[in-house]
Order: sequence, then C-alpha cells, then structure tokens
Amino acid sequence: MDLKINGERVLLIPVILAGGSGTRLWPLSRVAYPKQFVELFGKNTLFQQTLLRISGLPELGRPIVVCQEAYRFLVAEQCRLIDIQPHIILEPDLKNTAPAISLAAQFAKKTFKEIDPILLCLSADHVISPQHDFQKMIVHGMACARRGHMVVFGVTPTYPETGYGYIQRGEVLNEHAFKVTAFKEKPNLETAAEYCREGSYYWNSGMFLFQTSCFWKNIQQYAPDIASVTELSIAMSQEESDFIRPDPQVFVNCPTSSIDCAVMEHTEDAVVLPLKDIRWEDVGSWDAVAAQQHQDETHNTQVGDVVLQETRNCYVHATHRLVTALGVEDLVIVETSDAVLVLNKKNSQDLKTLVQTLRERKRIEIDVHQRVERPWGTYESIDSGPRFQVKRISVKVGGKLSSQMHHHRSEHWVIVKGSARITRDSEVFFLTENESAYIPIGAIHRLENVGKIPLEMIEVQSGSYLGEDDIVRFEDVYGREVSEEVLLEENA
Repeated sequence: MDLKINGERVLLIPVILAGGSGTRLWPLSRVAYPKQFVELFGKNTLFQQTLLRISGLPELGRPIVVCQEAYRFLVAEQCRLIDIQPHIILEPDLKNTAPAISLAAQFAKKTFKEIDPILLCLSADHVISPQHDFQKMIVHGMACARRGHMVVFGVTPTYPETGYGYIQRGEVLNEHAFKVTAFKEKPNLETAAEYCREGSYYWNSGMFLFQTSCFWKNIQQYAPDIASVTELSIAMSQEESDFIRPDPQVFVNCPTSSIDCAVMEHTEDAVVLPLKDIRWEDVGSWDAVAAQQHQDETHNTQVGDVVLQETRNCYVHATHRLVTALGVEDLVIVETSDAVLVLNKKNSQDLKTLVQTLRERKRIEIDVHQRVERPWGTYESIDSGPRFQVKRISVKVGGKLSSQMHHHRSEHWVIVKGSARITRDSEVFFLTENESAYIPIGAIHRLENVGKIPLEMIEVQSGSYLGEDDIVRFEDVYGREVSEEVLLEENA
C-alpha cells in the first residue's frame, strides 16, 4: 500500500544485512550456519524475526537481503517459510556494511527508476520489542529521511557496554530526533561509564534510514571508490530468479569499510533518532542470549532437556541429550550433537579466543554442524570410522539432489520413509519404505523425492576417501556449479 508524507508518495524498502558468519554464539552458530539463521528465541530465527518485525509497515518494494553466496538457499528457504519473497543480493566477498548497503542502494536505483525509495537498513541478528513502538519510530524516521537526513537509530545505554559504538547527540532537530555531534568507536570501560553518566550518548544500533539519493550523494562524496565499484558491479550483475550476483571481478576491488567509517562520521546530514521505551539487543554473546530469556527463581535459564540442582545464574542449552549441573553458578553450558561449551559468564565476550584456537587446530566443528542444510533438504552424520560413514538424509517434497558421481566411495541407500526416484547410470527406478539401492564407485546417480511427504533415508558410505569434496557434479536444478572436470570434458 501507499504511504504519503507531506502529501508525497513514499516507498519503503527494507535492506536486511545477513552476510555475517560470526561464531560468537558457537557451538550453535557456525560459519556455515550462523546465528541469524538459528532459532534462539521461539520458532522463528533472528533473520525471520527481522523481516516479520517490519511486515506491517507500508511497503511497495520487496525487501532486499544482502548475504554471502553460501547462505543463498538458507535465506530463500527461511523467507519461503514465512511467505516473504525478497530480492537476494549475493556478495562476492565480505567487505563490511558500506559496500553491502551500497550494492542494495544501487540495485534500488536500477529497479525503481521513477521513485526515490527510502532504505531501511537492518541487521539480521537483533532482538527488538515491542514491535508496534519500533514501527512508529520507523515512520518518524521516514519523515526525517524525506527531508534529506541520514537517520541512525540510537539506544539509551543501560550500562557501560564496551562492545558497542556510541553516538553523541547535538542540537534538537524535532521532537523525535537530534543532530549527530560525533560517532565514537567502542570505548574502554572507564570511557563507557562516562558516556552513561553524561547522558547525551546512545549506543549505535547499526540500523539506518535514508533516501536512496541521499545515501548515494554521500557515498559518492566520502567513499567514491566504494560507490564506483558497487555501481559497476550491479550494472554488470547477473540475475537468476530472486538472486542477484554482482560482478565478482569488479567487486574484488571494492574497499572494505563500515557505513559509519565510510559515510556517517563525515556527513553533515546525520541525525540520531533515540528508540524510546524500546528494548533492543545485539545478540552477540551468550550472556546477551541469557538476558533475553526467562529465568527461574535461582536466575537459571533452561533450554531443552535440562536438570539443575544447587545451581545459580546459569544458562544451560541442550539440543540432543540430557544435560545436568550440580553445585555451579555463573556458567553458560551449551550442548550440540558434536560439541559442548562450558563458559564462565564473565568471559562471554572472550569466546572468540577459544574459537580461534579451535580454528588453528583445524577443527571442523567451527564451520559446520553434524546436521547440514542443503537446498534440497538436510543430512546429518550418525557414525563414522576408517573407510565408512553413516548419514541420515532428509529430502523435502520436490527436492532433487544433483546428478553426480564419486571417485573414491560407494553408497548404499535405505529408504526409511517416503518415495524416491533413483537414477543410476542408464537405469531409472523407484524405491519406497524398507527398500534399498547400491551406488558403486564411479556411477552417475541422482535421488529425487517424488512423494507427498518428506523423504527420509539412511546412507552408508564406504571407500578410501569420504570427504564432501569428492563430488563430480554434472547438473543441478539449484544453480550450484558443475564440476570443473565435467566442463573440461564437454569442451574437449
């Protein structure tokens, strides 16, 4: 529907930044499945909550989601589940928020030639409530944006946080907003305490609102290299269904910078709009997660199958099995199928050092879960040993694995539930529950769910090498790349 401010038509386009691969919530959040796509609070993920939080606002343009290529199917599937169809811009490389927003702005310029849309730039991993009050503040911000201001939403600090940047307000602009005097980098504890006492500082929420033309004028002025590279990247982009792929050879030359450093710290158009009486949290640590959830009379938070005795002020999260604790306090305990984290709450911000140690030891648990998402469904490792691996595979209705072969392993498939169509070299046949098929080394094969319910099966792999990179892909309905050796054979 249309929204008019001062009699003029306004188009609001949400820009959701969902490209981060942070591991500050490890072991639930991992590089291949980061926190914005995890169900931490309720049935919807942080990413889905971000989209739903603004769903009542007037919106003529579809949302724009900016993310990595690796997350494209996660984004598409999670949007489908909440009945939202965005444009999805796939960043060729992570260059921080200024290039990401610039890609979205250039795409909006290209798409809406006769309208100057207002862009609402949001991170995909924030928790904000109540929704109605937040939407009212967005509408106030839209009025500021229509007057040529670049709006940043500020949060009144409730304690001296050293993990956020700060914004110093200046003179009053109107009853809702102030001009910005300065942006401050993340302070030390003493400085953060002084900011809280002084009273004119806000946490920088990392959420912005401005007209496309205003943003583009400023980024051309203060970060011309970013502007020129992103403009050309979008001009030379490839579009496939809902996916927009900026040209990677052009984008590789883009400088890396946050929107604060590139534009907001320099522009004379910046205003801060405080989020009055609105609860905001950048869920960047386990103690922040614990603060968002119900605590019992002993200040414990329990998620999953948990039993506690003589335990105080703990956050305990179980995903696969019973977790118990006795006589402890001030701990974060998180259990997954392949890892357990035990962390003192006071060290919650230091988890990155542990993650770095695991990375140096080349632990795969940093990157992937045992349960791995694919565009056709999921697979989960059940057991493994020398020369064998067992997986549980689920293929959603209509899902189709790529046509592929393996050099080093054979596979045995046992159907547990549903109906499958199997292609094995020149053979095509069907399997149902309690039936099985053998795929020898070197056989070109494909699996499809042709039934009305999810297909569940057990896969037993055996061979000299069982890595996921032993896949020669011939064809794929989801646009994943055909293997290089196949292309070489076709071009020979």
